[in-house]
Amino acid sequence: MIKLFKKDSSPEVEITISNQTVLRVLALVFGAIIFIAALRQAAYPLLLLASAFFLSLALNAPVQWIARHLPGKLRGKRTAATAVAFILVIAVLGGFLASVVPPLIRQTQNFVQAAPGLINDLRDANSPIGGLVQRYDLQDEITNFSSELGSRLKASSGMIVSGISTLGSSILAIVTILVITIMMLVEGPRIAAFARELVPAEKRVHTDRLAREMYRVIKGYINGQVTLAALAATVITPFFFLLDISYPIALTAIVFICGLIPMVGATIGAVIVSLVALAASPVSALIIFLIYLLYQQIENYVIQPRIQANSTDMSPLLIFSSVLIGVSFGGLFGGLFAIPIAGCIRIVLLDYLKNHNYIADKPTVRDEIAKAGTK
Repeated sequence: MIKLFKKDSSPEVEITISNQTVLRVLALVFGAIIFIAALRQAAYPLLLLASAFFLSLALNAPVQWIARHLPGKLRGKRTAATAVAFILVIAVLGGFLASVVPPLIRQTQNFVQAAPGLINDLRDANSPIGGLVQRYDLQDEITNFSSELGSRLKASSGMIVSGISTLGSSILAIVTILVITIMMLVEGPRIAAFARELVPAEKRVHTDRLAREMYRVIKGYINGQVTLAALAATVITPFFFLLDISYPIALTAIVFICGLIPMVGATIGAVIVSLVALAASPVSALIIFLIYLLYQQIENYVIQPRIQANSTDMSPLLIFSSVLIGVSFGGLFGGLFAIPIAGCIRIVLLDYLKNHNYIADKPTVRDEIAKAGTK
């Protein structure tokens, strides 16, 4: 037992800390350390579970729509609808891989085959490029470049093995996410009903309301990002065909995938498609980049605020801040999940403050938009 005394002009104060309290504090500290270490070790599986959870929420509405239009019992309809939805998902994923992987392999093979000829042109004084090398005395730099390129090509077998290993790990992660998502979609209603039974009867109405609001935020965010990605692909794709840029279907898929990433996805997509367009001509690359930049400004300041404000009821500042925090914690996946997580935390926090009379129950942004639309 620890006793602390205070002796001065004021009355004597005695603070007693029992040994049991000290042991409890130490146990909490060590428990927190062990929990954080375990959480770091389980970060990858938790990331897969989080990805499957958000994917199941995104597919829940299509699965419900399909189930309503299928004959049979409710549970069987849910399972059949889940199977139909995932056949569509796998078909889209397969189409994306079929459009991106073969061009990437062909371009890599063409570069490896063209590399020796490129080096010979650089060393040939009679060629236009070789003449520039001779004029500006760049022979040493070309020699170093060719030596480094040769060593990289010799080590390409190891890079290929590493790339295949990475690709295999990615495919395994995707399959794991899809399997977990199927389980969540099939068993979701039963798990939700079981969790609802655990809530006391007098609090179920309040809990149901919070769950509906959080589900609306998550579904609204997902639908909003898919809409923005599809709109970006629809606007940019015609210019791939007009400028005769190689692999327009693959570039369309890349534009759509990058459009799903909030805030920075459009920038990533602009850089990728501009570099690919550079192979056609510098003018085509510049046109694509300017069109992408113009569309990004229109999307950021006109389209996205309306869609996200109506779906998540969050301000642009809160959205941007949550993305920054999410990226700092979890990289790209953290940025993807940051906005819906921040929206759910906001709902719970506001509900707590309203129930304890810290703030007034004011109408939401969604309510104000709906009210303005009726005028």
